[in-house]
Amino acid sequence: MTTALLDTCVLVPSRARDVLLEIASAGAYRPLWSTEILAELDRTLRGLLAKRGASGEEIDAYLTRLFRQMRITFPDALVTGWEELVSTIYLPDPDDRHVVAAARAGRADVIVTDNLADFPPAALPASIARQSLDGFLLDLLDLHPGQVVTAVRAIAVGFPPERGGILLKGEESSGGRDTQEVRR
Repeated sequence: MTTALLDTCVLVPSRARDVLLEIASAGAYRPLWSTEILAELDRTLRGLLAKRGASGEEIDAYLTRLFRQMRITFPDALVTGWEELVSTIYLPDPDDRHVVAAARAGRADVIVTDNLADFPPAALPASIARQSLDGFLLDLLDLHPGQVVTAVRAIAVGFPPERGGILLKGEESSGGRDTQEVRR
């Protein structure tokens, strides 16, 4: 089974996060993240939700539920012991070193990120690839079509009819090979 470290940027969009986590819960891959990735996710979502007018109480409740569900559903996803590896990693953006450190410590096969330029292949350990969200989802679809389609349908059903299947329509795609290909 593939082990994938999920960068913050692919966890921020709620539909992408829901699809990634639903596919993982179906057993198509094993997700990983670190305390720093979760802290970045917390800061980013707090800012986005506040801009949308959510109260501090609503934001706290939402994030508490989200992180509790992630912890319960994926109890082994939190990578530990990555901190001492940070100083050994050299990237164009030093603030991203924690991502590679967590991938190494968690023995990830791939870092799923839409910031590919920040993770040049030459700067990564040979055992760790980097892949866009779209590329990762399409590879999972090729490897585990039944699990992926079932997971995407479960997410699409959770949206109101006027929003249902937004991911399937290719909206809010992160570029590259478009997620609308998941419609197959």
